[in-house]
Amino acid sequence: MTEHSNQNPEQIARDKIDEMLCEAGWLVQSKKKVDLSAGKGIAVREYQTDVGPADYVLFVDRKPVGIIEAKREDEGHRLTVVEEQSSNYANAKLKYLNNDPLPFVYESTGTITRFTDYRDPKPRGRNVFSFHKPETIAEWLKKGKSLRERLLSIPALDETGLRPAQIVAVNNLEHSFKKNRPKALIQMATGAGKTFTAATFVYRLLKHADAKRILFLVDTKNLGEQAEQEFMTFQPNDDNRKFTELYNVQRLSSSYIASDSQVCISTIQRLYSILKGEELDESAELDNPNENSWLQNKMSKNKAVPVEYTPKVPIEQFDFIVIDEAHRSIYNLWKQVLDYFDAFLIGLTATPDKRTFGFFNENVVSQYTYEESVTDGVNVPYDVYTIETEISQKGETIKAGWFVDRRDKLTRKKRWQQEDEDTEYKRNDLDKKVVNPSQIRNIIREYKKALKTTIYPNRIDENSEYEVPKTLVFAKTDSHADDIIKIIREEFDEGNDFCKKVTYKIEEDPKSVLNRFRNSYYPRIAVTVDMIATGTDVKPLEVLLFMRDVKSINYFEQMKGRGTRTINSDSLQLVTKTAKTKTHFVIVDAVGATKSKKTDSRPLERKPSVPMKDLLGAVTMGVADEDLFLSLANRLIRLEKQITEKEKDRLLEFSGGKNLKQITKELITAFDQDEIETKAQIEIDKIPVQDQTPALIEEAKKDAQEALILEASKTFNGELNGYLDNVRKQHEQIIDSVNIDTVTKSEWETTSVDKATEIVKDFTEYLEANKDEIKALSIFYNQPYNRRDITFKMIKDVMEKLQLEKPLLAPDYVWDAYVTLEDVKSKQPKDELTALVSLIRRACGIDSELKAYDKTIENNFKTWIFKQNAGQHNRFTQEQLDWLRMIKDHVVSSYHIEIDDLEYTPFDAKGGKGKMHQLFGKQMNDIINELNEVLAA
Repeated sequence: MTEHSNQNPEQIARDKIDEMLCEAGWLVQSKKKVDLSAGKGIAVREYQTDVGPADYVLFVDRKPVGIIEAKREDEGHRLTVVEEQSSNYANAKLKYLNNDPLPFVYESTGTITRFTDYRDPKPRGRNVFSFHKPETIAEWLKKGKSLRERLLSIPALDETGLRPAQIVAVNNLEHSFKKNRPKALIQMATGAGKTFTAATFVYRLLKHADAKRILFLVDTKNLGEQAEQEFMTFQPNDDNRKFTELYNVQRLSSSYIASDSQVCISTIQRLYSILKGEELDESAELDNPNENSWLQNKMSKNKAVPVEYTPKVPIEQFDFIVIDEAHRSIYNLWKQVLDYFDAFLIGLTATPDKRTFGFFNENVVSQYTYEESVTDGVNVPYDVYTIETEISQKGETIKAGWFVDRRDKLTRKKRWQQEDEDTEYKRNDLDKKVVNPSQIRNIIREYKKALKTTIYPNRIDENSEYEVPKTLVFAKTDSHADDIIKIIREEFDEGNDFCKKVTYKIEEDPKSVLNRFRNSYYPRIAVTVDMIATGTDVKPLEVLLFMRDVKSINYFEQMKGRGTRTINSDSLQLVTKTAKTKTHFVIVDAVGATKSKKTDSRPLERKPSVPMKDLLGAVTMGVADEDLFLSLANRLIRLEKQITEKEKDRLLEFSGGKNLKQITKELITAFDQDEIETKAQIEIDKIPVQDQTPALIEEAKKDAQEALILEASKTFNGELNGYLDNVRKQHEQIIDSVNIDTVTKSEWETTSVDKATEIVKDFTEYLEANKDEIKALSIFYNQPYNRRDITFKMIKDVMEKLQLEKPLLAPDYVWDAYVTLEDVKSKQPKDELTALVSLIRRACGIDSELKAYDKTIENNFKTWIFKQNAGQHNRFTQEQLDWLRMIKDHVVSSYHIEIDDLEYTPFDAKGGKGKMHQLFGKQMNDIINELNEVLAA
């Protein structure tokens, strides 16, 4: 479209509107040349009504359906004022036609367009990127009621199988839809079931509101796969078929969106490339684009490539867009992808920041924090155990004259050499410039020791072996992970299966290793660099070992999220036999990750040192920007001078045969005006001279540059990027095997001591508060002499009330808190109820230190027998002693014995009540009473 300087503003706006209408599939006609049969949708200019001529009247299938009120561009701020005018036209009678009021009304300057559907319950105008297609309007009319009206009749939620927080989220979200709020945010702690919540409301929107298509938007391929899995396994309450049997779910892997798909899952990168009319390599979907510092810096300068109207993906393609991990990728460049669609937006996130709240108009429909999820027993809390070593804290020096290994980072080939100068290294150089095996070894050795003595001391199996709880180690790089794995296998005296790497890059299929880690006995320990993304759940995880620091608060929350998942005892014991229940998890911090300063997200100021990986990622994403192309060209010129001939040959395999000089030249040429003009001239020369208008010449230059940009950028792909990024990294690491490390600190964080104090206090206060209404507690507190009457059922009642009202105060967890605070000599009883009795006795002061109640009974029994025998010179025969031991064992498991119990196992097999009478005669009842009293003392 060409603009002439002599056009008035109104005319310019009309030209833009005409162009937008054509793109959306309308035929624009003047009132003098109306032919309503020429197409499905006709827009007639200046159509006469009984209140004057309307700028445009829209006809679909020959029937009038809507109007457009056109205004010049500088009237954009006044469009809401124009609504009355446009509504008058919509309600007017059209010349020659006996029409009802027209429901679809637009006000537009060609730059800003607003739309109102007057069929809505309380019609409210909204900004739209462009006009809707005639086919869409025909479909809307066929459905009769508008989407916003259909939302009002969504039936009440069937709450079966949903957690309280999920019920609140779905109900509040649907309330927000009914109020026609365009954006809503659901904040839900990691592990509380965000995707399940989303599947629940997506199903309801498709079924009850007849939504046409819903987009589930993610920012990494991994999250897309997770969401797809969740939809595949989701089964609604009111149907015995799976979600995917009822509705078509499509995960986009190209620019094709199936016409019959009802749920689309896509990365925001892919959607952006579709709206720019480009294909996207899947490698651009592996990383979260928000972590790319080049894109961040660029977008903060607002140089993002704008999206354009794309007829095959019209603005009404989706009725709803669910944005997973909404805190990450919806700003800057990506915001325009969301602005393009005329859809309700629903954000899901565990960790929103200020921008997230702002973007969603502060319409937070439900907030469910990690702390709340812990209180509800949906997630488990954590304790922090710190390990520090001398070298981890301060670094070391490799002296000139020492012989050390130097190792190639990629091939891991070593060469032995004598150092000719001192090399000092700081803590941040570890595992990058220098690897000190002793530093890694001392952390692992200390971890092994602390596990057995302090962290999870009671994990001894039937062969008297210690069972290592499932542990996930966070490493800095692949190379670091390999070093850690080697040392873990050595220090734990185990084989390859015991410790494995889980990452996206390993040769073994990462999903199969992850599944074994999740569901099988081995591996006990997994080491990862990048599998931190939400959704990689391993419920039986009990320890996270941090051997890398993290600066981003969101990233840190996600890493912690790997450990918070709850799991029922049976499932936990399938993979960890000696674990009783998962009441908490432990962060073992070997790098100060829990103390380091965290930022909200990446800073946005320009940084000269953008990592090469980010530049490559941006080019692969299809960003065509002079600054980017030249920055990358500069890096590649430097790289060309540094790499070996062999490496140059290897590079050709990934670049389609182009060498670095050629790749660099193409990047520079794409923005070289002389080159662009030369290339354009070839095309211009093919056109007769008289037709060579300035506009045409400009067009040819634009096409020429686009071709050059495409040629330069299509070279880059995941494999080439990976190679370039690795080959340029400092090739060698020094292996410092000389400086030996020592552990300087290995202890619970003080916060854990404070936390333990808090737990013991909570437990004691809870017992105090309930001592009158729970029978067993009132006996312990108020009538300790009646302890002999406490039955198994009474203790079970205490347990059930505790689980219901204070899931956090599980006996395991309270016991661990006492261990942190006191010198507890007893091992925790295997049976939870026995542990509970032990804790109650400690809390209400019967025992001055925490003792396992089963051991207390054993000791009381021994003392009693000793007294009996001493006083009456071996009062009992061997057969009587065996019978008394049976009574004692019964009291250990049931806390109390009645005469009637003698009719059941194990007594019945030995002759029951009659046999005891035969053995003890008249003393039988006295002995039972005496034992109940003595053993419970």
